[in-house]
Amino acid sequence: MKSSRLLSIVLLLQTRERMTAAQLAEELEVSVRTVYRDIESLHAAGVPLYGDAGHAGGYRLLAGYRTRLTGLSAGEAEAIFLSGLPGPAGELGLGPALAAAQLKLRAALPPELREQADRLRARFHLDAPGWYAEDDEVPHLPQVAEAVWGGRVIDVRYRRWKEPTDVDRRLEPYGLVLKAGRWYLVAGPQPGARTYRVDQILELTLREERFEAPAGFDLAGYWRRSQADFHARLHQDEAVVRLSPRGAARLTGAAARALAATGTPEPGGWTRAVLPVESLDHAHAAFLALGTDIEVLAPPALRTRLATTAHALAARYADPAAVAGNGEPDPGPAGG
Repeated sequence: MKSSRLLSIVLLLQTRERMTAAQLAEELEVSVRTVYRDIESLHAAGVPLYGDAGHAGGYRLLAGYRTRLTGLSAGEAEAIFLSGLPGPAGELGLGPALAAAQLKLRAALPPELREQADRLRARFHLDAPGWYAEDDEVPHLPQVAEAVWGGRVIDVRYRRWKEPTDVDRRLEPYGLVLKAGRWYLVAGPQPGARTYRVDQILELTLREERFEAPAGFDLAGYWRRSQADFHARLHQDEAVVRLSPRGAARLTGAAARALAATGTPEPGGWTRAVLPVESLDHAHAAFLALGTDIEVLAPPALRTRLATTAHALAARYADPAAVAGNGEPDPGPAGG
């Protein structure tokens, strides 16, 4: 544990040039006293670092000093090689750069870790997009990435879902997010960032005009809040249902979580639960897919709509030999 922390101090100072003991302690989640002891250990090991006193002080490495990556653990080396997604990197125009970086990293590893990394790449492959979605065409992605990286304003013609569908926008691109195989652009201007699907950008002009992202803007934090808000607005209604064991096993996502939270057992192995629904239309389609493994108890409008659809399906798929001349199912012979 200590050797890993010592290597982390050296790498932090290589990348950030100067850090105080308090900053190192916060980064490594240890006490300042522990940092002081680690600095002494590094001095004893011959690592050329020194400290400056004063307001602008801190620890620094001697100019030109670099360390090889011989301190990487097996898990850290594996994680680095697993983190490289060649598909998204290629879409961003960074495919050759990623390959070169991984080649340099592999060369820097000691033989035993190099062998493990090679075995990992041979046995694991990451493919982010889902099964049932075609790959989006994102011809403007490299330009968007260039604008994000360089802090340049872009003019776009963008297609949205509501009227008017095609609109012109001046955007200040703060960052890119890859979610389930689809690229999203987070952009201003202020007072609030918004999210745009990159595959819906129809035209793009990269301007020479520069911009500064808002102070303290956190892309990951924005995305988490945006996703939470989306899900909160997505499921604003609910339905009371009964589910067979097979129907309960087929639920996923928010419905499965609601089943776990609200489900109560009923006779015959069925479960009564309150499930979130996006809308009447969405719930109608989703619950129809469960067939006879679900019974909707409320709201009445949804139950009535499903019953109407079930009757229509029964009539459509009735045995042709049992259908009377008026097009309605033949009730059959009278009982008696």
